[in-house]
Amino acid sequence: MSYKLVVDSCCDLPEELKNDSRIQRIPFVLQIKDRHIIDDDTFDQLDFIKSVAESEECPKSACPSPDLFMKAFDTDADDIYVVTISSKLSGCYNSAILAKSMYEEDNEGKKKIHVFDSRSACCGETQIAFRVMELAEQGKTFEEIVEDVENYRDGMNTYFVLDNLETLRKNGRLSGVKALVASTLSIKPVMCGIQGSIAQRGQGIGIKKALMRMTDLCVAEVKDPAEKTLMITHCNCYERAEVVKGMILAKTEFKKVVIVDAAGLSTMYANDGGIVVTC
Repeated sequence: MSYKLVVDSCCDLPEELKNDSRIQRIPFVLQIKDRHIIDDDTFDQLDFIKSVAESEECPKSACPSPDLFMKAFDTDADDIYVVTISSKLSGCYNSAILAKSMYEEDNEGKKKIHVFDSRSACCGETQIAFRVMELAEQGKTFEEIVEDVENYRDGMNTYFVLDNLETLRKNGRLSGVKALVASTLSIKPVMCGIQGSIAQRGQGIGIKKALMRMTDLCVAEVKDPAEKTLMITHCNCYERAEVVKGMILAKTEFKKVVIVDAAGLSTMYANDGGIVVTC
């Protein structure tokens, strides 16, 4: 059966997949003051980072409308798989679910559609997208893919260390975090995803020690790493991502390692220098 993968623009794709005909990215809209930026292939990361640094206002985002998802469902593919940012962080999942319901009302039995709540973001979405494609290319059925990927997602770990947590905090994405140490003390929190929400798992004095703490957690908590892909999203800090990769691989072996640059929404929340790891 033919398939199509629909992802929101928080899914950080590697260059070789950005023009893949099997994948369609549905863009968020980013806002800095009165400037609106479409998070598509025209996104200029360095210009955005500069604009955020120069603005006194916190950047905001608007999730895709159900109509955009419905248009993506208008395809020759028989099976459609949708991957969204965690429903605890955005209304995008609900938008995709509404689009699915509306489409199926008008096209009953025409296509099979499943919406995956990634319970993650950035390269966490990419992990799920890779898994869907891997299974689909193996010829697995729609039902087999949905069951497998849901289980795969539930066993996935997400960690991140950011130089700046202000955008997450000001946009209410740290509501589950009871206390954060002051950045003025150069203490960097090590964050993780728990059922799609953000929690603090540790901290380090300075970015280097925080990254070391994050890699220790990653290695200690991953199950069957030799069968998994390690993915790293970086925001304008490829060298830092390579350092993190090296620290992790020095302690355990993965089947594959993929490093991706942050797209628009990931850049907005990770900020300059941010690192996200999933496995």
